[in-house]
Amino acid sequence: MAVIDIHGVEKTYKGKIHALRGVSLEVHDGEIFGLLGPNGAGKSTLVKILMTVINASKVSGTFLGHPIGHRPSLKKVGYLPEHHKFPQYLTAIQVLQFYGALSKVPKPIRTKRAYALLERLGLTGWEKKKVSTFSKGMRQRLGIAIALINDPDVVVLDEPTDGVDPVGRREIRDLLAELKTEGKAVFLNSHLLSELEMVCDRVAIMVKGQMTMQGTIDELTRESTRFEINVKGEVPDWAEQTFDDVRGTTLVKHGDDTSQLQSLIDQLRATNVTISSIEPKRESLEDLFMRAVDYIDNPGSVR
Repeated sequence: MAVIDIHGVEKTYKGKIHALRGVSLEVHDGEIFGLLGPNGAGKSTLVKILMTVINASKVSGTFLGHPIGHRPSLKKVGYLPEHHKFPQYLTAIQVLQFYGALSKVPKPIRTKRAYALLERLGLTGWEKKKVSTFSKGMRQRLGIAIALINDPDVVVLDEPTDGVDPVGRREIRDLLAELKTEGKAVFLNSHLLSELEMVCDRVAIMVKGQMTMQGTIDELTRESTRFEINVKGEVPDWAEQTFDDVRGTTLVKHGDDTSQLQSLIDQLRATNVTISSIEPKRESLEDLFMRAVDYIDNPGSVR
């Protein structure tokens, strides 16, 4: 089931600045969905439209089964804005209590949940410390805890690992995987491509307000899937006609057909060619990203 299903989203600011140009996407129940793009692509604008922070110039579709802009449905959504701020004079537990109250979580439940979330986010021992003493990474962890205080069905996180150290990023990835197993949908907006590649079920790439690619990483990289066989010594003459590409002592065969690969290995061995390595290859998320940017800048290029 699609928890987010939007079509043709447009946003034009004063001065005819087109932030979004007909954006469409789907986020399914129980999946981690990554939205990526360069700065100024319109990612945060799209998130703010979903969260009714700003209004779209044009939009159709649903969020949790209701039209975009239906505020009551947001009770089932957890949200971490990109540039969040907390009252500096409050302690971590007070901040969570405050946001839990705003979400109308009953006091006994929100107190128990607040302590559990601080432990889950690695903030044990900091419950009664003022937020003003927190590092940027700790505030980010606290922000994620706030997004979970109402036990949402959908979690929308705008740059959740910004300012978080490598250990913290791994812990957050583990948390996202846990949320997925609990059946929650996680919508991530991030510029950290390696982070998205490790955790996301599906991704969408946005460039200059347009959605250029959308799908699983396997679907988006299928055409680039290949095997690279590295050999020692001279490359046999027949390799040029048999392999899709020959780069020095690297023989390239497109696709993921392992039976065909085995046949090629047998041919190489039969002609006494020494194989030093065999590597399956595909585009990385960074490669996809650069291809998407290039396509928008050069529409006539091959996608």
